Amino acid sequence: MRYALLLNNPEPSDVGITEEDMEPARAAFDEYAKSLEAAGVLVSVDILQPVAVSTTLTLRNGSLQIQDGPFADTKEKLNGVFVLELPDLDAALAWAEKCPAAQYGVIEIRPSALFFADGRWQSTT
Repeated sequence: MRYALLLNNPEPSDVGITEEDMEPARAAFDEYAKSLEAAGVLVSVDILQPVAVSTTLTLRNGSLQIQDGPFADTKEKLNGVFVLELPDLDAALAWAEKCPAAQYGVIEIRPSALFFADGRWQSTT
């Protein structure tokens, strides 16, 4: 089963964290990613750029609408995604608990329904 760990937390600039302050966090995430890889459960990781450089697109109202970020004004923002291949929710919870982001944000653990690989859509169940 694939699980996405969606990292939601304040962006560093929103809470006054400097680039120098980020070094211990980067080291902790590096160690975490390497432990996931060593355990053979890591599918992918994306740490996202700040929401200020995001762009949204919709055709919801029948015409193209594009908006530069941020789209929503919230304290916590989606800042990264870890995709893991795990046997069950208990394993996902155990790995999420070890994630450095759990110390200062919220991690949403969501099972994947489908993924695209090898030229086709595949079910995770």
